[in-house]
Amino acid sequence: MPRPEAPTRPGRALQNRYTASDLSVFTPEEASRFVPDGAGDPQSDVTLAWELLYRLEPELYDRLASAERLHPAVLAWLPRGVERIAEVGAGTGRLTLELIGRAAQVVAAEPALPLRRILARKLAAADQGDRASVVPGFFDRLSLPDGFADLVVACSAFTPAAGHGGQAGLAEMERVCRPGGCVAIIWPNHLDWLAARGYQHVSFPGPMSVEFGSYPEAVELAEIFYPSAAQEVRRLRRRTIPFDVLDMNPPRDLAFKVLGR
Repeated sequence: MPRPEAPTRPGRALQNRYTASDLSVFTPEEASRFVPDGAGDPQSDVTLAWELLYRLEPELYDRLASAERLHPAVLAWLPRGVERIAEVGAGTGRLTLELIGRAAQVVAAEPALPLRRILARKLAAADQGDRASVVPGFFDRLSLPDGFADLVVACSAFTPAAGHGGQAGLAEMERVCRPGGCVAIIWPNHLDWLAARGYQHVSFPGPMSVEFGSYPEAVELAEIFYPSAAQEVRRLRRRTIPFDVLDMNPPRDLAFKVLGR
């Protein structure tokens, strides 16, 4: 039986948007990962608040992800003409649609069902359902064979935390990558953690902005996702907002490792 639609929460910042009562949206497997002791407070745990966003208000998340565009040099760096690409934590397709022209087959793994549904709709609208598939999967639990992909990539999803990647998730990504292939993490955090595990870092220069659809949308989403910057966003009266105004590291970095043959 489908769950009822979540009520809208206009004007509420992400960390004040959900309460412990919203944790019931998690499947048993999701709950075992995100609230293993059976309890949690999204108003004191921002990571938990993001997981609820993906499941309760996926369209809102998609609007944000669509505005936070990747540096074009990051996309240019990714390999072309490969046979298979596996994307992990694909979300609503911030990167997926960019990958389709680079491989004969793209498999996008995403644990949150509402995000998978949005991504599947986008692929169908782009008439790319024959070249890309959307499957469930966590970083540390991918239903793909050993050495499946020439490129295994994650964008703005991998962290060292056990529930969102960690050592087990990194090992799983490397398992799915063929010898001689590449594992790439776009917009990474904790670069030192990745460097200690053999990952190299590339960063691309130049000014970057979040490109909202309109000035009113910039204000609306800033109040939710960047509340400390909302006043400045209102003052600027623009739809494009530099990442530094939002006190965010722009999506200009990637960490990568080429696996030994």
